Amino acid sequence: MVFRVAEISDVKQMQVVRHLVKENTLSNPDLVPDKDVIFYISEKGKGWVCEVEGQVAGFSIIDLREKSVWALFVDPEFAEKGIGKELHRLMMDWYFEQTKDNVELGTAPNTRAERFYHLQGWTRVGNYPNGEVKFELSYQRWVERTGH
Repeated sequence: MVFRVAEISDVKQMQVVRHLVKENTLSNPDLVPDKDVIFYISEKGKGWVCEVEGQVAGFSIIDLREKSVWALFVDPEFAEKGIGKELHRLMMDWYFEQTKDNVELGTAPNTRAERFYHLQGWTRVGNYPNGEVKFELSYQRWVERTGH
C-alpha cells in the first residue's frame, strides 16, 4: 500500500472508487464531475490516495476553504484494512497544520461511516437539513487523540 497526495491524473480512478461504495452513494454520478474533484484537490483543499498495485484503493479530500471533509471513500474490496483510517489521519494532520479551526462533515445515519467517524474522535453535533448526521472535530480533540 502506498499513501500519497492525490494528483489530477488520479481523478478517473478516484471516481471509480467513489461509484463502487455501497454506503453514501450518489443518486446520480453526474452530480460530482471530474472538474469538481480537480477543483477540490488543487484549489479548495487537498486530497490523498492509497494505491495498491498501481490502482487507487481509497481516497480522501478535505476542503480547507469551507472547513469540511469533502470525501473519504475506500473500495469495498479493500475495506477493513486500515486504509480509511490512514487516509483520515493524513487528511486531518494536514488540515490542522493549516488551521486550528474546527472541521465538519456530514454522512448518512446508521452507516459504517457514521461509526467510523465516531471512533476517530468526531463529535455528533446534529443533523443537516438533508438528514445527514453532522459531525465536528476540534484541533484540541485531534491533538488529544493523536498525541501530536
